[in-house]
Amino acid sequence: MEGAPAPLEAVRAIGRLAADGPWIGFGHRAGAARFVVQDGAGLRDQPADQDVVLALAIAYFTEACDGAPPDLEATQSDLSALVRQLMTGETDPERRALLGEAIDAIDDGLAGDAVAEKLEAARSSRAEVIDPVELLSRRARERGLG
Repeated sequence: MEGAPAPLEAVRAIGRLAADGPWIGFGHRAGAARFVVQDGAGLRDQPADQDVVLALAIAYFTEACDGAPPDLEATQSDLSALVRQLMTGETDPERRALLGEAIDAIDDGLAGDAVAEKLEAARSSRAEVIDPVELLSRRARERGLG
């Protein structure tokens, strides 16, 4: 018999993709990043791969979303830690360096557009053709998350 899944921890909101839509954000379960959606049906989550994590960070720094709940609103420190988690698992030296530059930009308090540019550079080549906000919208719709 399987036990209950590990609890979702450190949930932070980025904002809403649409004015009346659910809010999106991230959390962690068993040390792994999760993509989180909160709507009328409650809080739901799915694994957050590198593309989703970077899209969330880009959406945050470009202020592409509105209306994050104040008590759950993500901070620059939260995003720095989230991207840093990606870097620790990255085996490609070039991508690892790009993630390091993005973390430095966040930690140095650079303007949002400058940080987003660094984050965009670290995205996978297949993700580059999809706008980060569109990627998040698609992922929210997949598996009925949004």
